[in-house]
Amino acid sequence: MTIIEDVVIRKILDSRGNPTVEVEIYTPDGFGSAMAPSGASTGAHEVKAFPSGGVDDSIAIFRSEVADELAGMDAAYQSDIDELLHSIDGTSDFSRLGGNAAVAASLAAANAAANSLGIPLYRHIGGLASRRRMPLPLGNVLGGGRHAVGGTDIQEFLVMASDGNPSKTVFANALVHKRVGALLKENLPGSAIGKGDEGAWVASVSNEDALELVSRACGDISDGTGLALRPALDVAASELYSAEDGKYTYRDRSISPGEQIDYMARLVETYNLCLIEDPLDQDDFQGYAELTGKVGGRCVVVGDDLFVTNPERIAHGISMGACNSVLIKPNQIGTLTRTLEAVDMAHRAGYTTVVSHRSGETTDPSIAHIAVAVGALAIKTGSVGGERTAKLNELIRIEDDIQGGIENE
Repeated sequence: MTIIEDVVIRKILDSRGNPTVEVEIYTPDGFGSAMAPSGASTGAHEVKAFPSGGVDDSIAIFRSEVADELAGMDAAYQSDIDELLHSIDGTSDFSRLGGNAAVAASLAAANAAANSLGIPLYRHIGGLASRRRMPLPLGNVLGGGRHAVGGTDIQEFLVMASDGNPSKTVFANALVHKRVGALLKENLPGSAIGKGDEGAWVASVSNEDALELVSRACGDISDGTGLALRPALDVAASELYSAEDGKYTYRDRSISPGEQIDYMARLVETYNLCLIEDPLDQDDFQGYAELTGKVGGRCVVVGDDLFVTNPERIAHGISMGACNSVLIKPNQIGTLTRTLEAVDMAHRAGYTTVVSHRSGETTDPSIAHIAVAVGALAIKTGSVGGERTAKLNELIRIEDDIQGGIENE
């Protein structure tokens, strides 16, 4: 049976040592739990992680208004669970209950239903169709921005293989991470080299020196593994943009939106980037359309802060030709139902999707299952670190499960 008997919420730590929440849901035949992450470079249009009173107020509201209402509902009816969460919150952005409590409850219900039915979460979400596609791991290997003070202006320098299964590509990404660290030590002897929130290396290098270094590391590991590895970027350009003067400010210069578009296009061309995320400000739909027209034929242009996993914003971007891919973060929108609506809208328009972690993470592996279930192009979950490898190792387990199913058909 999948009827909810009991619901528990508690305060836990995320990977930055900040408080977040975990929800557990019990049925007569199973159990499911989920932990909510938090971002540092957050989009202005995503749901609020917590109400104004913080995580403790969120938990208090959940215990007094949500837990008893969930009891008696059927965890297998995901849309009913998620509609209840929206109804109790009563706002458009989960600012009363908190998006973290909502998404933890939503995913815990999905996990409980899957466990009660004796199937993996990815099959519960995606059905049999989800048994044929594995996402490509997209790993953060060098960075700065809001994730690492003292590093580059650009937030993340990433690596992704163009082919291969997780049992190969997650290890290749880890090797690139190691190679980047070795190259930094060679090039900057005696300099402080650290790691940021997502385990990426942090060093005092320019953006283009960082790209040169990551490109070289990709080439070195490609030669050794036989996998085609290419660099990618998460620019987090909204963090560089000032609405007051209409400029993108880097350490060495400030440039106009038109110059930013040209700069991003040049980086794609010069460094053969396979993917570029958030290259422009979060409200510049027209600029995204222009950049996509320039580079979209050779590079995945991903909207994160632009779309915030919100179907309405995704629909607007599609109508303008802004981007060709959508970043999917369940806690940006608050429920699994709305997350899947966002994915479906993107895919029906011919856009790809990239399912993503947050900089403040937990060991919850649910996004690995979501990425497989929806047939995402990629999963962005770092390269190293316990909360990152929890997702990567889960991908390997899912790959084994899928391959076993295929062999037994």
